Amino acid sequence: MTLYTDKSECGLRFAFRRVVSPVAYCALSIKTGTRDENPFHNGIAHFTEHMLFKGTEKRKSGAINSFLEKLGGELNAYTTKEETVIHSTVLVEDLPKALDLLSDIAFNSIFPEKEIVKERGVILEEISSYKDSPSELIFDDFDEQLFAGHPLSMPILGTPKSIKKIDRDALINFTRAHFRIPNMSLSIVADIDFEKGKKLADKYFAQYASAESEGNLSSSVNYSFGKDDSQRDIVLNKKTFQSHCIIGSKAYSFYDKNRLPAALLTNILGGPALNSRLNLLLREKHALAYSVDASCTSYSDTGIFSVYFGTDKSNLQKCRELIEREFAFFREKEISAIQLKAAKKQLLGQLAISSDNAESQCLNMGKSLLVFGKVEPIAEIRAKIEAITAEDIHRVANEMFVPDSLYSIIYK
Repeated sequence: MTLYTDKSECGLRFAFRRVVSPVAYCALSIKTGTRDENPFHNGIAHFTEHMLFKGTEKRKSGAINSFLEKLGGELNAYTTKEETVIHSTVLVEDLPKALDLLSDIAFNSIFPEKEIVKERGVILEEISSYKDSPSELIFDDFDEQLFAGHPLSMPILGTPKSIKKIDRDALINFTRAHFRIPNMSLSIVADIDFEKGKKLADKYFAQYASAESEGNLSSSVNYSFGKDDSQRDIVLNKKTFQSHCIIGSKAYSFYDKNRLPAALLTNILGGPALNSRLNLLLREKHALAYSVDASCTSYSDTGIFSVYFGTDKSNLQKCRELIEREFAFFREKEISAIQLKAAKKQLLGQLAISSDNAESQCLNMGKSLLVFGKVEPIAEIRAKIEAITAEDIHRVANEMFVPDSLYSIIYK
């Protein structure tokens, strides 16, 4: 599977991987998300993503939603703290139609007033349903605690108050500011040659390049986080059956040399495998929790490390003590060569299996172009993981797991 990265004639960052398959995948990634919002219009990136499906200058809402489905294909989108992604899956012969649709909704959406009213109601219901899921809602509250005063602290969905303030003018101004060619990347995974892929990119996107869109990717990397005086431990009475808890800290950006060692450490501690240390400890050995997960998320200028678990209220303190004991273990000693080798093998296996999914490849390629300006070959990523030392793991543990740097939030 040959990987190509380039810029199209119109300046659009472009990544292409050829695979032998009757199915094609394409994604348009835009470098804009929650961190580009202000509190007054919190949720506007996600609102915009919804409205992209509600009509363009040449397509009505129903036509957009059924255009690819009639061909057996799919059209979808999502919003994160730092990006908005529109992506499609179609038969390879229908790839031009998918790219035509992606470019049309990204640049020609008209945001009909009636659709805005309806979609506002849909998003308000989405927010309400999210509030009914404490295991998800607690992550928003943790972001607010960790990044207080910074746009990253705000929820992706917005709040009922902010969503009600978003009108057509706000949506149009937001897309004009951020939906620009230099702010985008296009990724394709399909059984076509590279030159054809590049011609398709130009055919459907060149018309949207203009003088006003010249420049670099927009970014908020210089936004100050201010004084780190957030409340360290928060307890909220949510009247849930279980206690839900997150313990974590600020972590590493995409560009930090410690990002991969932190990812490896997180995988050892509480990754998706059943043999993670916290799963073996809290679930298998002590039967205190059904699920316990550790995660490490990177952003342009910072990151988040967190451990989440849900447990009976009577077991909350015991779980915390066991987790903090694991933190202390990694702070106090380096893992053995045998443990390090096994951990690398596991992470490399997970990476290989994930990269075998063509849709995941397509989405990851688009994100990599936005973040790094290139798509790093799997072989290079493997080499970086192989180069991680026990000393690297120990150093990262002593930065992320310092008791005075940890935050916690509990739902009771």
